[in-house]
Amino acid sequence: MIGGLVCLILLFACVICIIGYRGMTKAFEDEYSSVTHHMADSAAVFVNGDHIDRYLAGEDQEEYSETKQLLDTSCKKLNVSLIYVIKVDTSDYGSFVSVFDSVNNSVDDSEYTEWELGHKRETTSDEYRDKYRAIYEQHSDNETVFQMKPSDDVHPHITTLVPVKNSEGEVSAILCMQRPVREMVKAIKPYIRFIVIGVLIMVIFACLLASRFLHDSVIDPVVKVSQEASRFAKENSKGTPLGDISRYDEILDLARSIDSMETDMLSYIENLTKITAEKERIVAELSIAAMIQKDTLPDVFPPFPDRQEVDIFASMDAARGVGGDFYNFFFIDDDHLAFLMADVSSKGIPGALFMMVSNILITDRTQMGGTPSEILSFVNDNLSEHNRADMFVTVWLGILEISTGHLIYANAGHEDQAVCRHNGMFEIVKEKHGFILGTMKGMKYTDRELYLRKGDKLFLYTDGVPESTDKNNNMFGRDRMLEALNRETGATPEQILANVRSRIEEFVEDAVPFDDITMLCLEYRGPEQQEN
Repeated sequence: MIGGLVCLILLFACVICIIGYRGMTKAFEDEYSSVTHHMADSAAVFVNGDHIDRYLAGEDQEEYSETKQLLDTSCKKLNVSLIYVIKVDTSDYGSFVSVFDSVNNSVDDSEYTEWELGHKRETTSDEYRDKYRAIYEQHSDNETVFQMKPSDDVHPHITTLVPVKNSEGEVSAILCMQRPVREMVKAIKPYIRFIVIGVLIMVIFACLLASRFLHDSVIDPVVKVSQEASRFAKENSKGTPLGDISRYDEILDLARSIDSMETDMLSYIENLTKITAEKERIVAELSIAAMIQKDTLPDVFPPFPDRQEVDIFASMDAARGVGGDFYNFFFIDDDHLAFLMADVSSKGIPGALFMMVSNILITDRTQMGGTPSEILSFVNDNLSEHNRADMFVTVWLGILEISTGHLIYANAGHEDQAVCRHNGMFEIVKEKHGFILGTMKGMKYTDRELYLRKGDKLFLYTDGVPESTDKNNNMFGRDRMLEALNRETGATPEQILANVRSRIEEFVEDAVPFDDITMLCLEYRGPEQQEN
C-alpha cells in the first residue's frame, strides 16, 4: 500500500514536472528567439550587402574595417558570444566563407577563435544546412538554432540567423548571432528543486498516514512472527505456538507455517547445516576466483575515451564460471597500442591461475619494449621453466602504431585473425603459426606486418567460437563465424561481437557450453584531425 501510494505520487510529480519543464522551456525559447532576432536585425544594418564580394576580394578595406569595428562593439554591448557574417555556397549549402567574425569570449567563458576574412568552413550539420536554404530560397526573415547540449565543451546557446540583403533585395550573406542561454538553465534548476522538495514532503506525509493505519493490523502481528523466527534461528528449539494472531489470512497462514516449520526443520537442521556449509565454501571460492579473473581483464568500454583513433571492444564468457581464455589491451606509449588474445589449455581454477600468470608476464614484458616475437620468446621461456603441470597457452600478440596504422604481430599457436578492409568483407588471414607457449624453452617466433587503413577492422577470437557445438555435436565453424561477422561490416566493434554472439546462441540453442568464448574487435579510425 505504501509503495503503491508513493508510486502514484511520484508519477503525478513526474507528469507535473515534465509539463512545467516543457512549458517553461518553450516560454524561454520564444523569448530568447524574439529578442535575439531583433538584436541580429540591428547588427545586420551595419553590413553593406552590396559589397560582400568586394570585401572577400580585399577591396574597400576602410569600409570593411569600420563595419568590423561596429560589429565588434555590438558583440560586446549586446553581451553575445559571436556575431559573424558568412557567404554560403548555395549549390548544396555544404560550406560557407567567413566575411566578418566578432568574438566575445568573456560573456560565457568560451574559447572561440576569430575567423579570418575568407576562412572557408564546412557546414556542421543538416539543421544548419536547412536554415541556410530557408533564408536563401524561402526568403525567411530569420531562423533560430538551439544548442542545449552542444559538444566540444561549448556552453548551451542560441544562434539566430538573419539575411543580409543587397540594394536589389537579394540575399547576399547571412548574419549569425550566438547568445548564451545560461539564464534559462539557471531558471530551470530552482523549478526542478521545488518539485523534488514538494514530492519528498508529499511522500513523507503519505508514508506517515499509511504506517499509522497499518501498524495495529499488520505490523504488530508481523513483528511477533519475526521475533519467533529470530528466536528459533538462534535457539533451534520449539517455542510457544503463535496461533491466531491476525485477522488477515496471509499473516495467519504465515504464523501457522512458522509453527509447522519449526517442527519439521528441527529434524533436518543438522544435515542441512553440513551440506550448506560445504556448498557455500565451494561457491565462495568459485565466486572469488571469477571476480579476481574478471578484474584482471579490461571491461570498461570505451576503454580510451580520449583517443578517437581506435575503437576496441572485447568479451569473455567462461564455460565454468572461471576459464582459461583471456584478452588484454593497453597503451605502451602515446603512439603504440598493444592488444592480445590467448587461450590456456585447461579450464576452471587451474586454467584461471595459469591465465593470470601468463597475462602478467605478457603485459609486463610488453611494457618493457621489443617486438611481439621477442616478447613471446621471453614469456615462453619463463612459463616453460616453471610448468610442472604441463599446461600451455596459445597467444596472438600485436602492437599497433596509431599514427601510421602499422601493425606488427606474432602468433604462438593461436587462431588466425580475421581482417575487414574499409567497405570490404571479413576474411581469415591464414599464416604459419609459431609454437605454443609454456612447453619448450628456446622457441623462436616470427613477426608479421599488416597496415591498417582508416575504417579497417581486426577480429580476434579463441577456438571456443568456431568449436561451439549444438546438442547434436555439430560445430559452429569458421564459415558461420564469417557469416556473422559480415552481417554488418560497417557496425561498431561492440555490435560486431554482439552479432557473432547472437549467431552462436541461435546455433547451439540449449546445448551446454564446454569451452570459453572470447572475442576482440578493433577498428582503426586513423590519427585525429586537428581543427582551427
